[in-house]
Amino acid sequence: MSDLLTFGLLAFTSFFTLINPLGTMPIFMTMTAELDNEHRTRTAKKASIAAFITIVIFAFSGQVLFNFFGISVNSFRIVGGVIFFLMGMDMLQARLGKVKVKESEVHSYINDISITPLAIPMICGPGALTNAIVLMEDAESLEKKMVLVLSILIVMILTYLILFSSSKIIKVLGETGNNVMMRLMGLIVMVIAVEFFFSGLKPIVAEMMN
Repeated sequence: MSDLLTFGLLAFTSFFTLINPLGTMPIFMTMTAELDNEHRTRTAKKASIAAFITIVIFAFSGQVLFNFFGISVNSFRIVGGVIFFLMGMDMLQARLGKVKVKESEVHSYINDISITPLAIPMICGPGALTNAIVLMEDAESLEKKMVLVLSILIVMILTYLILFSSSKIIKVLGETGNNVMMRLMGLIVMVIAVEFFFSGLKPIVAEMMN
């Protein structure tokens, strides 16, 4: 029992740290600023569900998929870094906040952003997917596999609740506050992107040199 508890705690803390819903929240706030509360809540729910399904699929079959397509985790990090950097650039210039969504296009807009970039790669990025693959390999018993899936589910529920609460934060900050936060977070996202990019590039260059 203590072994399962330790494994579950490891899974929960590692996924919560890697997914970092608090870091995703400002981007979510920016991209859904033009939506009402109902549609913003629906976007958060769809993004959380999509991220949960993606992580679970990768946990059970990620290593097989990576090997089949010849994809390395480092390549995944480089692509994630590029996506983050472009997103951070838009945030820094307040371009994401200028998105105006027509009433007739709200449904398709929610479907678009809830999958990409919110679910992938913001919520379940290279780190979370790699963590899922590694922990699933360590889960040698059925009980541990169930604990792992339950840990992912709990983190996704917390992620949804944090994104859901962003509606109140948007009201408190107002338009000026949102623009200031968007620019600050854009800078931080670009720094994270550079870290992602080079953390994937270094092993590849080292392997080429050897």
